[in-house]
Amino acid sequence: MTWRRFEAPADGGVLVGYLQGIGPRLLLVHGGPALSGDYLEGLAAELTDGFEVAWYQQRSLAPSVETGPFTVDQHVRDLVAVLDALEWPSAWLVGHSWGGHLVVAAAAAIPERVVGVVSVDPLGCVGDGRAAEFEQAMLDRTSPADRKRAQELDERAMRGEGTPDDALESLRLVWPAYYADPLTAPPMPAIRMSLDGYAQTWASLVDGLPALEAALPSIGVPVHFVHGAMSPMPVTASTDTAARIPGATVDVIDRAGHFIWHERPGAVRAAIDRLASSER
Repeated sequence: MTWRRFEAPADGGVLVGYLQGIGPRLLLVHGGPALSGDYLEGLAAELTDGFEVAWYQQRSLAPSVETGPFTVDQHVRDLVAVLDALEWPSAWLVGHSWGGHLVVAAAAAIPERVVGVVSVDPLGCVGDGRAAEFEQAMLDRTSPADRKRAQELDERAMRGEGTPDDALESLRLVWPAYYADPLTAPPMPAIRMSLDGYAQTWASLVDGLPALEAALPSIGVPVHFVHGAMSPMPVTASTDTAARIPGATVDVIDRAGHFIWHERPGAVRAAIDRLASSER
């Protein structure tokens, strides 16, 4: 079975996505922000046996619309546009990293379109989302020489002098730190990114954290977190958020880093199956 391409009309253009499988509807939301989403293909392939799975490239990168606005609210509207194009009244939302944060925001903003949420190793929704601890953990896990170069590139970006190639070089240098064992981490895949999309979405995310934290107790759909025990993203990013959402649960996956499906194949699928079965 092959992935079928679809297009969703959205503000300023279209969002391009891919669809496969038969069963309960599941929309997979990639991380970043403003990264190419095809790094999720391995996880998507785990889910198509028993689910109808769709994923889409978020705005900022081709083949989807490359212009903004790059805000959390716009990303939620884009998610609705994808559901509308698929003619899905509602769906399970499964998001990774920034996408895991976004699907929780969607559960608060558009509960009528959400069957349930599985948030995989996300940036949290309480306080600063544990972003500062995550950034420090990434640096601590990186060799001194690579850390110095990555910091130089990040400082260049902060001065407005950085390029997409600089940003990707910085990401490549710290990439092994995402894994439970950085020494055996695979090379970074071919990833693309948009600097404007990243910077503006991140600024919107930070500005919106207090309001999202305040909204967490109002979420009424099932929410489950799957977090790598050895991820640079602190487990408290998930547990702090889950503690504010009625009935939310957390699985901590041993020997797994940020990309759980790489190091523990089947662990994310098992969590989705348990949650979906409990709601049938």
